[in-house]
Amino acid sequence: MGSHEDLTDDRAALLVRDAMDRATAELPALTDLAGPARAQGLRRKARVRAGIGGAVVAVAALSVAGALALPGDDGARSATGSTGVAAAPGVVAQPPVHIDPTPGETSMADLPPAERARQEDFQNRAVAALQGLLPEAVGTVQRTDLTVSLYRGTKDGRTFDVVFSVRPSDTAAERCREIKGTVCTTGTLPDGTEVDASTSPVGSGAVTASRVWFRYGTSNVSLTVNPHEPSNTSAPVTGAQLLELAKAPVFLDLVKTADQHPMEPKHTLVPAGN
Repeated sequence: MGSHEDLTDDRAALLVRDAMDRATAELPALTDLAGPARAQGLRRKARVRAGIGGAVVAVAALSVAGALALPGDDGARSATGSTGVAAAPGVVAQPPVHIDPTPGETSMADLPPAERARQEDFQNRAVAALQGLLPEAVGTVQRTDLTVSLYRGTKDGRTFDVVFSVRPSDTAAERCREIKGTVCTTGTLPDGTEVDASTSPVGSGAVTASRVWFRYGTSNVSLTVNPHEPSNTSAPVTGAQLLELAKAPVFLDLVKTADQHPMEPKHTLVPAGN
């Protein structure tokens, strides 16, 4: 009879093979396309398979870790992040990008341990969602340790700051206006909520940033992808693309969580003249 470790390894391998077979079998068949269109379809299908495979492997790894963890040993800590909080199933916790706060500014390091762990867990979920929803040109998405709303995409040596904010507020943000080169796109979420999106020049006007925003519950929600100004590279996503991203169930689940359990301070209006 084999060892306990051999049995759990075999079990994990079976789980991975079974889940991959079922998941990839559900992928739609490629139509009979020719030339570049068919090649693009093949690449896209391969990326979907790779994403499914990564999630399945992560879940299987967590299952094996749980099976190997005996009372009193260190196995239970192998599936946790640096704070000791387990990541959500299928989400692999990654170290954050370190950003030094400016003088007088606080960072996530200043939060109480329990609150920091809660925000880091949310960030890890957000990274997994954004990585799958944003265009490949945004690159590898990582969380930062400065604030819960700040993320970063990196591609070919260029970085694109991504701000995903769900902030309590008594008033909704203004609607999009096509001024100063801004291009607006509007739409609705599956529940009928009105959504605004924009692509706007920033800085000297040589590059653009893209943003989507809407009201959800008692919060103002926004997702912004900023340019890499040193290389004069605009945000590699349009407002219209972000509007479609905002309709994704996995994104809206994050919004719902942050609205019900806020992580950002409430936005309050300061009276004019004060």
